[in-house]
Amino acid sequence: MQAQPGASRLIEVAGTQVDLWEGGSGRPVLLLHPGDGFDAGAAYVAELAARHRVIAPSCPGFGRSGNPPAYMRSVDDLSYFYLDLLDALDLRGLVVIGFSFGGWLAAEIAVKSTARMAALCLVDTVGAKFSDPMTRDITDLFSVPLYQHPQWLYHDETLRHPAYKDLPDEAAAILARNHQTFGLFGWAPTLHSRHLHHRLHRIGIPTHIVWGAQDRVVAVDYGRTWQQSIAGAGMTVIDNAGHYPHVEQPGAFIAALERFVGTVAAR
Repeated sequence: MQAQPGASRLIEVAGTQVDLWEGGSGRPVLLLHPGDGFDAGAAYVAELAARHRVIAPSCPGFGRSGNPPAYMRSVDDLSYFYLDLLDALDLRGLVVIGFSFGGWLAAEIAVKSTARMAALCLVDTVGAKFSDPMTRDITDLFSVPLYQHPQWLYHDETLRHPAYKDLPDEAAAILARNHQTFGLFGWAPTLHSRHLHHRLHRIGIPTHIVWGAQDRVVAVDYGRTWQQSIAGAGMTVIDNAGHYPHVEQPGAFIAALERFVGTVAAR
């Protein structure tokens, strides 16, 4: 694990404590984590923090953040909370990057307001239902035992999430809590909103889609439908990567992101 150029702190937003990791300097980049939470030790985080100011909050119910309040039971609810968080931190000109579940959240925020956002990057995102009711767009991860998740999440199946038994007690408790909260927000309907796909035309900022070529959770064609649903969106497909291309191919991911950020800056 690389030494990290950042640190975590707890802040309060709308009465809820948020575990906020920050590192680096320069243009602000907001990371919205996937369903298993934020990993400050990932190689891509250090690479981003070497180039930008990285802000990575853990959603309520994830990491060391407080529990989601009773009114917060959907990603739609969560998106309004994040609009409050952006106001509280007074963040402007953000590049927002959402991974999987975090991409769903990023899109839900963007269809409501992009006032504090300069650009949006969606990485193997879930959250939209494009096909008919009888066609599954998104693998039901909740029906797959955790020990089988690597074969769905990664192209290289030798990669493994840490098993609970191999973690210190505190880290195991956080990972279990992350999975529980992921279920709370994503269970029904499974990993999508019934309405989001009708609202994607509201995203009016530069957007780029990044996808793992071997993603078994949401296929590349599903990613292309995201691209076609957001005006002017571009797309990069990363080979030898599954659902987490930023983990399996961090160099290719950073290169794609920096090309996109460069075009945004040039505008």
